[in-house]
Amino acid sequence: MAVKDWIQASRLRTLPLAASCVLVGAAISFPETRGSELLVRQFWNVFSVILMTVILLQVLSNWANDWGDFENGADDESRQDRAVASGRISPSKMKSAVIVLAVVAFVCGLVALFLSFFAVGHLWPALLLLAFGVASIAAAFKYTAGSSPYGYKGFGDVMVFLFFGWIGVGGTAVLLAHSWDFQWLLPATWSGAMCVAVLNLNNMRDHVSDAKAGKQTLVVRMGFDRSKRYHLSLFLLGWISWWVYALILHAGEWRGMGWIGVLNAVHLMHAFRVFKVQNPAELDPELKRVALSSAVAALFFLLAQTGLVAS
Repeated sequence: MAVKDWIQASRLRTLPLAASCVLVGAAISFPETRGSELLVRQFWNVFSVILMTVILLQVLSNWANDWGDFENGADDESRQDRAVASGRISPSKMKSAVIVLAVVAFVCGLVALFLSFFAVGHLWPALLLLAFGVASIAAAFKYTAGSSPYGYKGFGDVMVFLFFGWIGVGGTAVLLAHSWDFQWLLPATWSGAMCVAVLNLNNMRDHVSDAKAGKQTLVVRMGFDRSKRYHLSLFLLGWISWWVYALILHAGEWRGMGWIGVLNAVHLMHAFRVFKVQNPAELDPELKRVALSSAVAALFFLLAQTGLVAS
């Protein structure tokens, strides 16, 4: 067992996309902080701790997925890209690491709550967000691990949408702005839809082996061809939600709209390329492209809104 095995099990390429919900949440909440010296002063400190918490949760999910897929039979020794299935990390050590990382992520989340709300003494928002934090840890673990993983029953898409969309973006925004706006659900829908699109690609690529292992993902349930149409619908839902928020509800408030339009076009071209794919193995390069481009788009939202990039 070596450090490189733990790094591989962490699946570093998934981390930028996981961080997207924090970037989007920070972008939409930034204008709301300008009227408060306290919120402006603590913005980047709180943002940094939230970002670290979400990254830890994603690594936790990846480790639990590595262990859970082996325990539940979805992965065997042929999966040399998996740390537990390949034998490089024992199931007991991975389970212990998951528990330790869950504790670390929980403490990190508590620090974010403390930094955000301690100075103003807002108890009830802190308790609500604490409950969401505990739910996030449970969701990261139960995706493919445990006796009844929801990822094996086709609920992974819904949970990813909620935790990397509405809850992730909304929770970040509340921590940073100490307020709530239902309009924030629109950019949160963009974030959730992009993350679900990546999950859908992963499930499309693995749908044959998943079906054999009894892993009833949404792709297995709907079939490979229908999953292509579902994939396109995710991009349409996400980007329409974003443009309604940015061009109609907050017209003139967002910088860099031309570049954001280019990123939108990149995603639509990707979705149409997926339509032409017949061999699931060919989806792996597309998976990497859409994950990276979505993370770049989320980062650009934040940089543009905070004035760090030009129009």
